[in-house]
Amino acid sequence: MEEPPLREEEEEEEEDEAGPEGALGKSPLQLTAEDVYDISYVMGRELMALGSDPRVTQLQFKIVRVLEMLETLVNEGNLTVEELRLERDNLRKELEGLRREGSRSCTQVNLGPDKMVVDLTDPNRPRFTLQELRDVLQERNKLKSQLLVVQEELQCYKSGLIPPREGPGARREKEAFVPRGSNANSNKEEKTIIRKLFFGFCTSN
Repeated sequence: MEEPPLREEEEEEEEDEAGPEGALGKSPLQLTAEDVYDISYVMGRELMALGSDPRVTQLQFKIVRVLEMLETLVNEGNLTVEELRLERDNLRKELEGLRREGSRSCTQVNLGPDKMVVDLTDPNRPRFTLQELRDVLQERNKLKSQLLVVQEELQCYKSGLIPPREGPGARREKEAFVPRGSNANSNKEEKTIIRKLFFGFCTSN
């Protein structure tokens, strides 16, 4: 794992020994901004040796423009390489983290088919047993039925079927003292009340 950095250092030492002319022998993919500066130095020195001919001066401006474009391309390429290196390092770290998590999960104890591991930090983890949930549902249904009975009784009070100050016991005592001659009317009235109560209860359900 230590060999690639050593090779890179050896290559850099060889390039330094080659001098500015060594930049011309490099692969375009290996060029750096310093190499472009070395090429510019070499080209400028050779142009100065040609003299002060106007054609040489025009050629010099063109060469400078080409070197500027080359410098831009090299800088962008180096930036892309640096981004790829950072991405590679991040992927390596992520892979190492996944390997550590995998080794931890392998060392966990086998709890068996009827056991379950619960994460205490999970907000959606189960907090009750099935029996506790059944008890809660039964109690809820019981309270719901009681609520329906109370609602029906309240509806009877509101509709006038039962006087507000008379409960079922008081109504029965009052009906016990009704004369015999009015038994038929009371029976009809009682049947009407029962029907209203029954059909009202069924309608509400």
